[in-house]
Amino acid sequence: MKPGRRALGIAESYRGTDDEDATSTLGGALVRVDRTVDDFVFGTCTVGGTDATDAVIDCWRRLDREDVAVLFLAGVAPAWYNVVDLGRVASAVDRPVVAVSYEDSGGLTDAIEAAFDPPERDRRLEVYEGLPDRRRLDDGLYVRSVGTDDATADRAVAAFTHDRRPEPLRVAKRAARRVDAFRRD
Repeated sequence: MKPGRRALGIAESYRGTDDEDATSTLGGALVRVDRTVDDFVFGTCTVGGTDATDAVIDCWRRLDREDVAVLFLAGVAPAWYNVVDLGRVASAVDRPVVAVSYEDSGGLTDAIEAAFDPPERDRRLEVYEGLPDRRRLDDGLYVRSVGTDDATADRAVAAFTHDRRPEPLRVAKRAARRVDAFRRD
């Protein structure tokens, strides 16, 4: 990948509260493939809500950078099963979207079914079950991608991964944690 290629990583941080209207902090980090951080963007989504897709799209729009080659997401269900519709995000940003997770699992279907009653359960399951299959990469990361073929998505993940996590997601997570701590203190 060319040294100036950029990816936006979006990750979430949430320090639990008893607040009924709790929000989770989304941090976005624009990072070049050479690990240079170019920009940040922040947003929120509702814990246990269904607004994560819109929140990710809003972060993209507010960042307003045409030089982004790929959008990385840390997982597909931030903020207690606030499932992100990857197809809708890819359509809105007109870039490949790659969701990355770090652990093997049997999926979220059972957990969503246990945590929610209809119609909230059905809405989440519809989005979740419409996601592309997750696949394991050789380095132990798990990815789902939309807007590009698997091989291209896998190369992008490899190009931006220097130490277990893609750098845009590592930086985004750290930034989200700091902003979340600031918001709550």
